Amino acid sequence: VQLQASGGGSVQAGDSLRLSCAASGRTFSGYAVGWFRQAPGKEREFVGGINWGGGSTTYGDSVKGRFTISRDDAKVAVYLQMNSLKPEDTAVYYCAASLFGDLTYYAAKSSYNYWGRGTLVTVSS
Repeated sequence: VQLQASGGGSVQAGDSLRLSCAASGRTFSGYAVGWFRQAPGKEREFVGGINWGGGSTTYGDSVKGRFTISRDDAKVAVYLQMNSLKPEDTAVYYCAASLFGDLTYYAAKSSYNYWGRGTLVTVSS
């Protein structure tokens, strides 16, 4: 499975962006999906995750209430809606997929089998 995150760009603080994660070669059906981000000089940070059915989501503390993950398996995509963006949200954002439909530890990078190429989000004040 090859994943590709897209939709990044440069925005002002308070703006919104929607990132997409697409899978080539198959659909996301049956896979849990997570979003992570990595700012320059920092560790890769968990943003949020969604189970295969889309009925359960979980988020990192720094984005709770501002970011929302959804999925559309018919369109083979998972989305990260980012609202009220802050300069500290600036990072390269990655999506990842697990062979399991639900995870115990969504925040653990080792829970995922496939990683996509990231997309850069820059938020200026």
